[in-house]
Amino acid sequence: MSTRVAVVTGSNKGVGLAVVRALCKQFQGDVYLTARDVGRGEAAVESLASEGLKPQFHQLDINNLNSITTAAAFFKEKYGGVDILINNAAIAFKVADRTPIAVQAEVTLKTNFFASRDVLTHFLPLIKPGGRVVNVSSFVSSRTLNKCSPELQQRFRSEDITEDELVGLMQRFVDKAKAGQHKQDGWPALPYGVSKLGLTTLSMILARRLSKERPNDGILLNACCPGWVRTDMAGERAARSPDEGAVTPVYLALLPPETSEPHGKFVSDEEVQPW
Repeated sequence: MSTRVAVVTGSNKGVGLAVVRALCKQFQGDVYLTARDVGRGEAAVESLASEGLKPQFHQLDINNLNSITTAAAFFKEKYGGVDILINNAAIAFKVADRTPIAVQAEVTLKTNFFASRDVLTHFLPLIKPGGRVVNVSSFVSSRTLNKCSPELQQRFRSEDITEDELVGLMQRFVDKAKAGQHKQDGWPALPYGVSKLGLTTLSMILARRLSKERPNDGILLNACCPGWVRTDMAGERAARSPDEGAVTPVYLALLPPETSEPHGKFVSDEEVQPW
């Protein structure tokens, strides 16, 4: 029986670090903390070691395609694939940040949508039968969806939207924001929300593809919201600790074998949310 393995992106701090902590306690197998910066990643591993936990470390910068393919090759070679993938790496501008929306749109979607998609493109083929994939999204994604034009809402909720169409829509938002035309085009001025709207929709598209292409493999793929968590991203006023924020991602990662639901859903507080 080969060793099982879980991989968490962007996990040197915040919710990602809390997810690694919980998996080290609850998952039977190797748990990989990954980070863009090797020094910060190794320091995070040491901090968990001081709690008596033993995560492994692998460098992974989701904005670097070479870093993604190197990590994917490592997990394929060492473990024959991946059992659990938690796509957590993300960025956000502060609410008070005065950076123009043209810049915020491009920078935020580059990481939160396009780079997260690159990880999925290279890691989904490695997911073993019975595997679990969790994309850490946000409640802001559904709120943003409801602020889009009816035409955009219809596409994002459609069962037949393709990955290519979604990529086109995300690029269209960036292009329109750069031209100052996003509002006329039906988009709210919410780059972070649009990026997470894209990630949630992508999760639904990829789950449908898994059901079609690997119907007997029992893989479950979902998007989730960790809640409003006290992190560098959300600030100190947020209601939840990182360990509380990790609860739903870990719940989805550890759904028992033979479970068929949820799959292709948006989940918050361990409950499927309307989309």
